[in-house]
Amino acid sequence: MSEFLSREIQAEFDAARKRTLRRQARLRVQTGDDIYPILRLRVDGFTLDAAEVGHLRGLVDIYDGTKHLQQCLIIASEVEEGELICTMKRSTTVHDHPPLDYERDENAPIAYLPRF
Repeated sequence: MSEFLSREIQAEFDAARKRTLRRQARLRVQTGDDIYPILRLRVDGFTLDAAEVGHLRGLVDIYDGTKHLQQCLIIASEVEEGELICTMKRSTTVHDHPPLDYERDENAPIAYLPRF
């Protein structure tokens, strides 16, 4: 059996793989008004479809549906096998409340009742 695949068959396999990854993708990247689905997460970044995005750098937000997960700084991006590999310098988790600048006492009252 031959291990060589024609260009047309290899292109169809690559397209099918991308379709599967896009269908399974819940995470997305938002930069300004542009939104791109994340194909795969990596230890130092993530991958996008190179056909949609040619180059990506700077501060981006990562969402899971409508939930804002992280804010990331992308320092490098390169195309490899039809995927844009984005490398992050930093990734900050987004919280739904501002950070405290003091230690909260566990036994502190939750609310004060007014005097009558």
